[in-house]
Amino acid sequence: MRMFKSSVALLALSLALPVTANAAIVTLTFEGIGNLNPVGDFYAAQGIIFSDDTLAVIDADAGGTGNIANEPSASTVMFFLNSNNAVLNVAAGFETGFSFFYSSSTAATVNVWSEVGATGTLLGSIDLTAQFSNNCTGDPNGQFCNWTPIGVAFEGLARSIDFGGTANQTAFDNITFGSERPTQGAIPEPGSWAMMIAGFGLVGATARRRRYRARIAFAD
Repeated sequence: MRMFKSSVALLALSLALPVTANAAIVTLTFEGIGNLNPVGDFYAAQGIIFSDDTLAVIDADAGGTGNIANEPSASTVMFFLNSNNAVLNVAAGFETGFSFFYSSSTAATVNVWSEVGATGTLLGSIDLTAQFSNNCTGDPNGQFCNWTPIGVAFEGLARSIDFGGTANQTAFDNITFGSERPTQGAIPEPGSWAMMIAGFGLVGATARRRRYRARIAFAD
């Protein structure tokens, strides 16, 4: 009888292990924030806070003003409009890795830091290339249509991310904590937890054709 109970206990433990491991991986899809609204403290329940310059934008084909297509999940992505960087803080910290999908019309670098506010020790860096329109088409519209999965593994405890780049030229989606490989597909947002475009902008009517550098967002 004792052997039977021990076997049952071991089986229960083995079944629980994958759940425990997966629980450490958290993915943000930005659904529910709204078009051109600040991400800010939308994920505060998970201890994740974004700087004021970080915004969400919805695909124009889904009723927003985003010049985007083929998003990794649903129709909303993250970008920044009024500065050359955006910072994400996780006061409690996270380990192992960090990853996301991106679409960009310019080269950029994303840095992982040991302290909040993009300070402390640099734990890892991710270099992005200009690839926003490579081998892709809209759905049916949107010029920022190519999304590349990328990430970095690191040692130690990270507490902030600096999304370096150029305002209105790089978009991010499915930001994933705890893994160097981003999650793709429908991801639960806070309510269900236990709880980008050549020569134009990510935000804006894709019918507008102007001769200037690719941007993620047009004016609303």
